[in-house]
Amino acid sequence: MSCSNLTMLVSSKSSLSDPSALSFRSALNPFCLPTYNSTTPSSRSSSHISCNLRELRDRIGSVTNTQKITEAMKLVAAAKVRRAQEAVVSGRPFSETLVEVLYSLNEQLQNEDVDIPLTTVRPVKKVALVVVTGDRGLCGGFNNQLLKKAEARIAELKSLGLQYTIISVGKKGNTYFSRRPYIPVDKYLDGGNLPTTKEAQAIADDVFSLFISEEVDKVELLYTKFVSLVKSDPVIHTLLPLSPKGEICDVNGTCVDAADDELFRLTTKEGKLTVERDVVRTKTVDFSPIIQFEQDPVQILDALLPLYLNSQILRALQESLASELAARMSAMSSASDNASDLKKALSTQFNRRRQAKITGEILEIVAGADALV
Repeated sequence: MSCSNLTMLVSSKSSLSDPSALSFRSALNPFCLPTYNSTTPSSRSSSHISCNLRELRDRIGSVTNTQKITEAMKLVAAAKVRRAQEAVVSGRPFSETLVEVLYSLNEQLQNEDVDIPLTTVRPVKKVALVVVTGDRGLCGGFNNQLLKKAEARIAELKSLGLQYTIISVGKKGNTYFSRRPYIPVDKYLDGGNLPTTKEAQAIADDVFSLFISEEVDKVELLYTKFVSLVKSDPVIHTLLPLSPKGEICDVNGTCVDAADDELFRLTTKEGKLTVERDVVRTKTVDFSPIIQFEQDPVQILDALLPLYLNSQILRALQESLASELAARMSAMSSASDNASDLKKALSTQFNRRRQAKITGEILEIVAGADALV
């Protein structure tokens, strides 16, 4: 028998019986609620609870399905971030060896007056800013932090009275700058699931032509540097003019070169996903300072610097992808935890309301039985 039928039965019987006797029974039994008509608050609350129980049950199912999706996206991002890290580490020996060759060539040419276009420092009048963003969302504040960094750099260039142009890499950056026609954009380039030398070469060709033709006097690369699975920093490096020694220089002229790579291995501990950190040191062959080159060192340097430019862009794309995947993994982990907490809270609320509904039905049955006596 439903809650409404019980309420109607109790109300009809109570109208036939003595109200004073019903009040006396209610006083003897505090769990008996007097019901004088069919529109009592008890019946309305019973119907309201029944409706809420159905909604809560549906919402718990929806949160459970969402948690399954976020858990799956977390595991997929975890697998991809490890693959991206291995790509960064595997390309490290090549870039390190290239730096050693460039340094050796620079040592031989330091006393000679040579003209190398990619290392020519000119008075800066216009700057090209290469902005590397992600292709998808659901990665926390990864893209927003990078775009805010780009906006801050644009404002800084404006305050210095310098002209600028943007080379946007990634769908999120393309959408952002296309909706702001007041920001000059030289080219829109799409990223990929896994950066390749072909994509890096497309960016390198564009910045190379802009710099050699003197359309711009400086090229800066803005990307997200991978620090750890829970931390990534948007950084700006000077891409052109290149440092003859093969170092990486920031916008303030401070030149540094990364020494070690950290590889994060994903394992399980006590049924939960954990991270183990390993430091990978790259072994490269040391070049002798008295090494002799068959060709002219200037020709070798002209051939190696574009290759070095390509390797630096490729490494930046790989680090940006690793940072995006790590941010997505962290965001999906937080979403899964929030879904678990929400599911627990909804289950507690569901159980309380179900118990209240059962208690209300029992009170109505007892009140109906007392009314029939």
